[in-house]
Amino acid sequence: MTVAIDKIRVYSDARGAVFEPLAPETLRAQSNAHVVVTEPGAVRGNHRHRIGMETVVVYGPALVRIREGRESKESVVAEGECVRFTIPPGVSHAFKNIGCSPNLLVCFNTRAYDPQHSDTENDVLIED
Repeated sequence: MTVAIDKIRVYSDARGAVFEPLAPETLRAQSNAHVVVTEPGAVRGNHRHRIGMETVVVYGPALVRIREGRESKESVVAEGECVRFTIPPGVSHAFKNIGCSPNLLVCFNTRAYDPQHSDTENDVLIED
């Protein structure tokens, strides 16, 4: 299974923006959800999950780096753009805010978060 990358439609007006991160049939399979606000220049991720399938919706700007096996791929999510990355277990991923203001990651995982038994393994793809 490879990483799925899907652009999400963003509805914007003078009040701000709204988007739907997951379809209803996908939402039912999730056991964890969290929202991450990342400051300019900061990096998130730099890990892989052993068991859980992670879906990360990036509201840019961001640099996204994915490593499947030996192959690394990069994507740039522009400011105001929204892209969903569905990441299978074992695939390393990292996200860097490349803008001048905070960006947003909306994250879902098929495995519940357990701080005593983490599903993540560190794998640095983007240096801080």
